Amino acid sequence: MKRRRCVSIKWMMSSSDASPTALPSTSDRDGRSVRFVFENTYARLPERFYSRLAPTPVAAPRLVKVNVELARNLGLDPEALASAWGVEILAGNCVVGGAEPLAMAYAGHQFGHFVPQLGDGRTNLMGEVIGLDGVRYDIQLKGSGPTPFSRGGDGRAALGPVLREYIVSEAMAALGVPTTRALAAVTTGERVLRETALPGAVLTRVAASHLRVGTFQYFAARRDTEGIRLLADYAIARHYAEAAQAEEPYRALLEGVIARQARLVARWMNLGFVHGVMNTDNTSISGETIDYGPCAFMEAYDPATVFSSIDAQGRYAYGNQPRAALWNLTRLAEALLPVMGEEAGSEEAALTAANQALAGFGPQFEAAHSAGLRRKLGIFTERDGDAELVEDLLERMAAQRADFTLTFRRLCDAAAGREGDEKVRALFADPGAYDAWASRWRQRLKEEPGSDEARAAAMRAVNPAFIPRNHVVEAALEAAVWRQDYQPFEELLDVVSRPCEDRPGLERYAAPARPEEYVSRTFCGT
Repeated sequence: MKRRRCVSIKWMMSSSDASPTALPSTSDRDGRSVRFVFENTYARLPERFYSRLAPTPVAAPRLVKVNVELARNLGLDPEALASAWGVEILAGNCVVGGAEPLAMAYAGHQFGHFVPQLGDGRTNLMGEVIGLDGVRYDIQLKGSGPTPFSRGGDGRAALGPVLREYIVSEAMAALGVPTTRALAAVTTGERVLRETALPGAVLTRVAASHLRVGTFQYFAARRDTEGIRLLADYAIARHYAEAAQAEEPYRALLEGVIARQARLVARWMNLGFVHGVMNTDNTSISGETIDYGPCAFMEAYDPATVFSSIDAQGRYAYGNQPRAALWNLTRLAEALLPVMGEEAGSEEAALTAANQALAGFGPQFEAAHSAGLRRKLGIFTERDGDAELVEDLLERMAAQRADFTLTFRRLCDAAAGREGDEKVRALFADPGAYDAWASRWRQRLKEEPGSDEARAAAMRAVNPAFIPRNHVVEAALEAAVWRQDYQPFEELLDVVSRPCEDRPGLERYAAPARPEEYVSRTFCGT
């Protein structure tokens, strides 16, 4: 298999076959063209930050899906991406002119155990593009072959985990959660060996960046203060421009990351999302959800919910996620101490500043989490007793095994009128448990401004009808992997891309798993 270098490709916006051309100045009859222009600021950092290498070509790539909306937002032509030549690019067989493929170096705590060198073991950062929104985005191929960081792995990805990340990351984006996104998925025409032989695939992932807490830990472990400083300066320039104006920029960087992570985890909690593998190398500096491995959405509400097959101790259980995030941010603070000490004047002053910054996580998380839960209940002003009202509902849901997503969605109808109560009551093993709480809730709603109908509409905007339920995801993956049937994947993707709309005829996607359908364990898929 030979890799091709595609120089100065322009993709035609309205040509009959939407095929790319290597001619440097070709345009269609209307003079319109789109260039896949990479800028590669990360590749300008010293070579110890990464390893330069191109993707390993695959045998017979075939397109599964192009994210049309995302492609257009990035200034790319989705039809060109879906062409034969575009698929060669998405598979890593063709490296576009201007790309500088590399594998990023990073370390990380994995389930509490520090590994000084991890790095991109099966991905290539191809470069960065500027979207139509003016934001810089990484374009990364995941499953693109071995790298110096593969640690004996094959560097490939199986089709199932690629499609799982595509579905869940796009669902999160539709729910308004900061997240990496899927630009495309292709199969490779090759098999990868896991517990059995599986079809291989490559995911094209888009992120504000792929900087991680573990990236800082990599240089801290090597006592490379200059590397920490360069990385911190890069993170500030890319994600926290306001920190550059602060009296202590590195402290401001730490505070900025803490604030974004507090809001991010609050969003997870308000949706019943369980990340499953919150290692420091999976904690993004940009504040995005990254690395969808054994993730899942909780059905019956239980703070102890764990899906990951490797999380035997429940370290990353649903209810432990705020604590895990703070633990990870503490590791970031430790890594930043050398440069914070330089700007603060002493190590002692830096330690004090770091602890003060970390102390802000709890209040910021609680404020975001509580505000989100109040909105889910139609409470848009804050009053004494609101926290107790919310906590009482959650305790009753846990005791009654009420479905998290459906309870809040059906409360939207109950807020519009008492006739909506019956569908909520049906979710509780003892409906009286709901009744006792609902009377207090309705009394509280009388203190809110606005009509019942307006309140219900506002609640529907934050309480999804559809999430990617585990059993439905697994059914879609099984059809794709074992029968090459992508229709269930396409249908599920369409459903979760419009999560807050009532869509008659699609009720099966909103229904919890029956006992025989329930999926209790998910896997990393590496």
